[in-house]
Amino acid sequence: MKNEEYKDEEIRLQKYMADCGVDSRRKCEEYISNGLVKVNEKIITELGVKVKPSKDIVEYNGKRIENSKKNDKVYILLNKPIGYVTTVKDQFERQTVIDLIKGVKERIVPVGRLDMYTSGALILTNDGEFVYKVTHPKYEIEKTYVATLSGIIQNEAIEKLENGVAIEDYITKPAKVKILKIDYEKRISRIEITIHEGKNREVRKMCEAVGYKVIALHRSKIGKLKVKDLKIGEWRYLTKKEVESFN
Repeated sequence: MKNEEYKDEEIRLQKYMADCGVDSRRKCEEYISNGLVKVNEKIITELGVKVKPSKDIVEYNGKRIENSKKNDKVYILLNKPIGYVTTVKDQFERQTVIDLIKGVKERIVPVGRLDMYTSGALILTNDGEFVYKVTHPKYEIEKTYVATLSGIIQNEAIEKLENGVAIEDYITKPAKVKILKIDYEKRISRIEITIHEGKNREVRKMCEAVGYKVIALHRSKIGKLKVKDLKIGEWRYLTKKEVESFN
């Protein structure tokens, strides 16, 4: 989906930056606090500043940010392959998910993350407000994964996952868990697990906390969005209805 509507009004600087596709709103707040942003050639470090896109010149890291009014809002669903990092640019020059999106002129960013060895559903957009809605814990957007585990999973482990498990310095929120397949000969289990948090490598850590190593992980759904009709590495634009499903 592309959406050209952008109201020319005073808005918070971090929201404007996110709407321009610089990064998520929370990351833009960090950039402001670190003195990387200028408004009308003045360095801004406070988060309460507002700008008017038609008049104010905003620069990030020495480069002017293009007015979002001139850009379409772009929403893309990618079926991410294993081996790509979920970032705009990688410091180690590894392949990123942006390398897979050809022919899109707008500057887009990944919505949340999938680790390098996890495949599946990933949204990319230049709409900072949308990024915030999908990633912030308070909106409780569900993410569904299919995890292949080493070993025969027991009911006790399923119950622990469903009730929440201790990982490092936090206890996970209750998850929805379904057994999809158990291969007794190969001694592997395949489960579907749905969470609405988004902590780093959370599903892998949850499974390890109950005694099972994840040998393959695929995110099949974000909210109501599924990637079963997309081949690995393929992408498509979201429909208006799909974008609105996150409101």
